[in-house]
Amino acid sequence: MRFTKMHGIGNDYIFVNGFETPAVEASDLARLARELSDRHFGVGGDGLILVLRPEHHVQTPNGAGADLRMRMFNADGSEAEMCGNGIRCACKFARDHGVTEANPMRIQTGAGLLSLTYVVNGHGKVEQVTVDMGSPTLDPARIPVNITSLSQIVNHPSLWAFDHWADKCKLDRHMTCVSMGNPHVVFFCADVTAVPLEQVGPQIECHSVFPRRTNVHFVQVQDRAEAIMRTWERGSGITLACGTGASAACVAGMLTARTDREILMHLPGGDLTVEWREADQHVYLTGPATEVFTGQWTPSLLC
Repeated sequence: MRFTKMHGIGNDYIFVNGFETPAVEASDLARLARELSDRHFGVGGDGLILVLRPEHHVQTPNGAGADLRMRMFNADGSEAEMCGNGIRCACKFARDHGVTEANPMRIQTGAGLLSLTYVVNGHGKVEQVTVDMGSPTLDPARIPVNITSLSQIVNHPSLWAFDHWADKCKLDRHMTCVSMGNPHVVFFCADVTAVPLEQVGPQIECHSVFPRRTNVHFVQVQDRAEAIMRTWERGSGITLACGTGASAACVAGMLTARTDREILMHLPGGDLTVEWREADQHVYLTGPATEVFTGQWTPSLLC
């Protein structure tokens, strides 16, 4: 099975072309994702993404269909609805590998049909991609999160078992919950480096208040147009970047009157520009996509 390793500012995935290998969807994809993502015994990555033929019944309101379909699996084998960095890479993969030259490109995801525009470099390769992420979901029941209001303090002992660090980073314990097709919780603090993410990330991700688990983000606002973010991703752990998370953080910043509608988000792997546009209430995510290498994989389940 041929694969391509790609990343969006360090958020790395293994891509498989389902147009060339249609039988891959019949595989045990959860197991395949775990094997490929293993950084010691596999290729290594935050997950597996399949680029597939679209389902023809999926259309935009004006009748336009999808150019391709994306399925995304986390490193633990769980399937996720969407990935902001992954979908930019899917766009680059599809354009650079001859699947489609559509621009804008419409990609079917578990979160719906999304439109992407891209810029090519002097070598004819996709360099920068903007994703229309659609409107954020703010209804707690649809995120989903078991709270009655969008932002509230949760004083569950298992959620805040490390009080010493909360004081050190000057954590605001109000959580802001947003769905960008997948669930996110955003916390603001004065120093993201003081958050023991490897400890608190999995506790918050799997807390009972989040019935489908959640992606966890800590955000340090520098000014109204700039912020720093660290992420614990549902199903993958600490990652260098999270595109849907940056989108959720932009929305959370506006909802809590901390930031403007457009912000530059600094993540460990690089920068993303996010805008919650007033005209249509959609979130627009812009950033690079990079191909690392291609290879051949013969996993045990395909032997």
